[in-house]
Amino acid sequence: MGKKELNLDIAGSVSRFEALVHKVLPKNILYKILYGKGFEFDGYRDFSPQDDAGNIDWKASKRAGRTLVRKYIVERDLKVLFLIDVGENMIFGSTEKIKCEYSAELVASMSHLILTAGDRVGFILFSDQVIKMILPGFGERHFAIFRQELSNPENYGKNTDMNEVLGDLLERIDKNTTMIFLVSDFLNLNNQNKENLILLSKLFETIALVVRDPLDITFPNLNKEVVIEDPMSHEKLFVNPKVAKMVYEKNALEQTKMMRSIFEDSGMDFLELTTDSDFTLDVAEFLKERAERRRYKGNNVY
Repeated sequence: MGKKELNLDIAGSVSRFEALVHKVLPKNILYKILYGKGFEFDGYRDFSPQDDAGNIDWKASKRAGRTLVRKYIVERDLKVLFLIDVGENMIFGSTEKIKCEYSAELVASMSHLILTAGDRVGFILFSDQVIKMILPGFGERHFAIFRQELSNPENYGKNTDMNEVLGDLLERIDKNTTMIFLVSDFLNLNNQNKENLILLSKLFETIALVVRDPLDITFPNLNKEVVIEDPMSHEKLFVNPKVAKMVYEKNALEQTKMMRSIFEDSGMDFLELTTDSDFTLDVAEFLKERAERRRYKGNNVY
């Protein structure tokens, strides 16, 4: 990586994120977010005035002739794994934070929240291969290791080949992993990746966090030629922004539509973020909406 030091404020990001999450989201939200893997169904019991009406299983209640709620056994030993793209494509930005810096603060904030809930967090840094792998662990000491690796500029660089690395990751990931967060700009995502993403989503509850710079989406209005470099071939091209803008934005939109289609076909939830916007509220609202959706799904309410 060309930079000697990353522009990170992990402590500040963690503090802001957790303050907002505790304000916006209900208690024990992590177990609702991890609903599919974090709870084991343990039968039914009669509804009581202390219960949340949203937990009523209406189909079972109709069959039994009385109001029932589902019982679950909470799996306390949850294992959450972050798969983080640290390829050359992430060392780019037109805002205060380049994509890898934004991603590092995002992942650190989410992982600290999970760790403080008493669960395990691990991570895999990847580009065209696995750069670093730390198995899920507990506590502040483990978070310090996580933070150190996210902050190390030596871990960033090389071309990203998601299809190549996903096959390797599928063999490495512990089958007892509760949830996976896949973090990348996904700019090189294509239909060749689809089969591996579908398999990943079937094996593990997976959420894709899409981190993009505004220039990944739109081209600036400039009156002078600019140089564009292909991150794979390093081929350089001089372009006039006014001429290129329409074609560039059309291609960007088509790629985004393809990405969304692949995620939807794989059954994978995803959140799109841009580096010119603070992630805290967007992520908190996404987790809240996901928890609510899974609660109703779990109670067979459609």
